[in-house]
Formats: sequence, structure tokens, C-alpha cells
Amino acid sequence: QVQLVESGGGLVQAGGSLRLSCAASGRTFSNYAMGWFRQAPGKEREFVAAINRNGGTTYYAESVKGRFTISRDNAKNAVYLQMNSLKPEDTAVYYCAANALAVRSTAREYDYWGQGTQVTVSS
Repeated sequence: QVQLVESGGGLVQAGGSLRLSCAASGRTFSNYAMGWFRQAPGKEREFVAAINRNGGTTYYAESVKGRFTISRDNAKNAVYLQMNSLKPEDTAVYYCAANALAVRSTAREYDYWGQGTQVTVSS
């Protein structure tokens, strides 16, 4: 089992920045690729970003490319999502997730999920 706890969400004005953190515990963190997803009210959960086990490969949704950066610190068992130039359409609950395979952009391929953290971007 891998337990994931997100933090860092909040209310920010459009154009602002937030940094989300996801703390992992349980099994060896470096054995898992990590992803960030988000879900807005009334919408499907969507992929945001993913990073491979050693942090050398990242993958982003087109909607966040150039604005968001995913990173990880295996020594601290943590993954981060730096979000810059935030837009109202980025408003959602953000979830981190772990999978034992590789970088993936499909939610069903992830094995473990956090409880989510709310991000609200005002216009």
C-alpha cells in the first residue's frame, strides 16, 4: 500500500501561483511513477502531469504545458506540482496518484490516490 496526502491548495487570483505537494508513505516511493490529476465540478477527472520513477521524464497535458511543472524528491518521498500563470479554468480538486509501471496519463492505470486538495482561481 502507498498512502498519499496532498497539500498546498487554496484560493489564488488569476495569474498567480501555487505549489502543491504530495507526501507518500508505505512502500518504496522511488518504485512508483507519479501523476497529478484534477477534477472540476460536473466534469471527468483529467490528467495534468506525470513523472517517472527517477524524475528524468515528465509529461504534461496540453492545457498546462509551459505553466505547470511536476517534480519529485525521492529522498523526501514527495512529488510537487508548481502551478504558475493560473487561470480560472484551472479551478478543481487536484489529486496525486501512484502507479508501479511508468509514466501514464490515464487515471485507471494508477493504483493509489490521495484525498485531493482544492485549488480555486478567481478571475
